[in-house]
Amino acid sequence: MEPIKVGLLGFGTVGSGTFTVLRRNQEEIKRRAGRGIEISRIAVRTPSKVKGAEGIGITTDFNAVVDDPSIDIVAEMIGGTGVARDLVLRAIANGKHIVTANKALLAVHGSEIFEAASKKGVMVAFEAAVAGGIPIIKALREGLTANRIEYIAGIINGTTNYILSEMRDRGLDFATALKAAQDLGYAEADPTFDIEGVDAAHKVTLMSAIAFGVPVQFDRAYVEGISKLDAIDIRYAENLGYRIKLLGIARRTEKGIELRTHPTLIPEKRLLANVEGAMNAVVVHGDAVGTTLYYGKGAGAEPTASAVVADLVDVTRLHTADPEHRVPHLAFQHDSLANTPILPIEEVTSSYYLRLRVADVTGVLANITRILADKAISIDALLQKESEHVDGEDKGETDIILITHETVEKEINAAITQIEALSTVVSKVTKLRMEGLK
Repeated sequence: MEPIKVGLLGFGTVGSGTFTVLRRNQEEIKRRAGRGIEISRIAVRTPSKVKGAEGIGITTDFNAVVDDPSIDIVAEMIGGTGVARDLVLRAIANGKHIVTANKALLAVHGSEIFEAASKKGVMVAFEAAVAGGIPIIKALREGLTANRIEYIAGIINGTTNYILSEMRDRGLDFATALKAAQDLGYAEADPTFDIEGVDAAHKVTLMSAIAFGVPVQFDRAYVEGISKLDAIDIRYAENLGYRIKLLGIARRTEKGIELRTHPTLIPEKRLLANVEGAMNAVVVHGDAVGTTLYYGKGAGAEPTASAVVADLVDVTRLHTADPEHRVPHLAFQHDSLANTPILPIEEVTSSYYLRLRVADVTGVLANITRILADKAISIDALLQKESEHVDGEDKGETDIILITHETVEKEINAAITQIEALSTVVSKVTKLRMEGLK
């Protein structure tokens, strides 16, 4: 049987990694796929960067690849949401299957792309778009298909996890830890998408769509990064038995779906709390299987290429299958997606970590607890530090750290507004959400 032909768009970290893995393991891959998989054309802006691709057509014309009638699968590895969208839709219109590692593209334009692919009868495979080499998309879409998924919580951005690990282990402030991540190549020169939580939010948006059978709705996700996180909160959290991680969370509730990304306190005894460095991990809880954990490298040339090549194999296996009998892009049949609402962050229920800088005078704590009690917010734990001394003199200020029981976000926000209005509270209240992951 003739090899299936792949057109590769882009030859950066993931594109070159895909080429390397596919060539190195070609015999093993052929045995698994049932036929060979061959990259026959590569589109790249700078052809001189393509090494070791003798005999393969190299071009700077990306449209020429997606329009080539001999190409069966277009592997989009260029990133972004502009040119990539146009090329992917053009390839679909030409009847070509798509394999992509582009989480931003699918999080923003996924509904449009999946609908176009369904109408054309082609596949869009995107395992590499979430958590690199961890096969979390296949697990959600196929392995856990018998389950009603209750929640997903994931450390799905290696850059931020490395920064938080350095802040905790070495006592670094955020700026110093970020510089260390950039020096090691974990963080880009412009790290905004990583440190502000956007990258993780793209990924959890895709997972939520698969888990709950809803359209891709990145515009409704709550996104908060780690750039404003203070090292002192990492220390206080540890004193209380917690670690802070940037989590992407998707949870099914009676009111709707929670879809949020933010720094989160996790009990230190949870496995997810002990994922360190640039590693990724995702916890999925299903009603039948219970809690499952998926752990591994979330980025890098060959870990991500592992997922890309697995998608190429899947598409090759199903290339001639009836489109009606393939696994749906979002696990649920295209015409059966639900319109379950995505909850605004104000309607989310959580426990909270609060750090208050207060004047060290009598009655401060009583006033704070009264405000919380008026909002029916109970306290689970409390830590009060000794009054701060500067140059041997008592500054007359101290930190109070509170952990609350679960309450609705709008109630804690209202309480914080009243607390900050107290004359004895001398700075803004630091608020972090908590997840027990029981």
